[in-house]
Amino acid sequence: MATKIAKTGITRERGWLYFLDKKGDVSRARMARGGGKAVKGKPQVVAKVGLKREDGFLYFVDKDGDVAKTRMARRSAGRRTARRPARRAPARRARKTARRAIGSRARR
Repeated sequence: MATKIAKTGITRERGWLYFLDKKGDVSRARMARGGGKAVKGKPQVVAKVGLKREDGFLYFVDKDGDVAKTRMARRSAGRRTARRPARRAPARRARKTARRAIGSRARR
């Protein structure tokens, strides 16, 4: 469940991507496949919020146009170390040389 942090009341327009920039302000940029003519340009600042970000949280502009945050879905450190390492397939070159050795024995 997301919690609202700042009420900006932005009305979203079609074809624009809304995000929080490095300064913590709400900005928007043209989407590559957002319909209409593709225009390259710098992102526009829509609302000055000046948020300080916390580690482990995802910040976004919700459907009401307000800034919200939610905890990131990540594995805990304990579970990550408990996992078994994946088995590695033998190297391709080693397999080729093994096949050649078997083939030469069969020819004799």
